[in-house]
Amino acid sequence: MRRLLPILLLASLPAWAQNGDLQPLPAVPPPPPGMEAFDAALEPQVTIVKAEKETREEYRIRGKLYMVKVTPSVGPSYYLVDRQGDGHFIEADIAQPPIKPPMWIIHSW
Repeated sequence: MRRLLPILLLASLPAWAQNGDLQPLPAVPPPPPGMEAFDAALEPQVTIVKAEKETREEYRIRGKLYMVKVTPSVGPSYYLVDRQGDGHFIEADIAQPPIKPPMWIIHSW
């Protein structure tokens, strides 16, 4: 009996595979609700400007400049970011997360 059961299961697999009720999956699944389809305008445009003393990488979305990476010929690179969208750039350290002081639980009950 134990040998007969696997043989019957294997013999019935082709019948299941030939069932006419199966529908093919769509080629591309629909996006989740609330998400837009891919839009090339949302991809950042990067413009590299090389000068004698520095190299600037300007990042734009829909033509609006929102971030500049400045790599001087001497020294580390830094980022200038327009956080509010008003054209005022402030220096931001994107490579390293903000400093979080250590916090310990001293006593709990």
